[in-house]
Amino acid sequence: QVQLVESGGGLVQPGGSLRLSCAASGSTFSSYVMGWYRQAPGNQREMVTTITRGGSTNYADSVKGRFTISRDNAKNTVYLQMNSLKPEDTAVYYCNARSITNKSYWGRGTQVTVSS
Repeated sequence: QVQLVESGGGLVQPGGSLRLSCAASGSTFSSYVMGWYRQAPGNQREMVTTITRGGSTNYADSVKGRFTISRDNAKNTVYLQMNSLKPEDTAVYYCNARSITNKSYWGRGTQVTVSS
């Protein structure tokens, strides 16, 4: 069982930056594939980025070059650095952990609003 708690969301102007954090419970954090997903009102939840146990990353085309995912296995934490934010990045951002048996865990989400 893994519990995930996101933090770092908020209101930011277009072009600004935010850093999201996701703290995970449990002693097997390093074995999970971690990811960030987002859901805007009226839209389906979509993958933003993932990072494997070995540190390989994958990004949605819409955030490539602007967002960076990283993980600190010693702190059981995954981060999402978001730069050059756009209004279309506005959404609830969810942290996800996927085990080696493909079991998936979700956090409760953190709101990111990009607006002037």
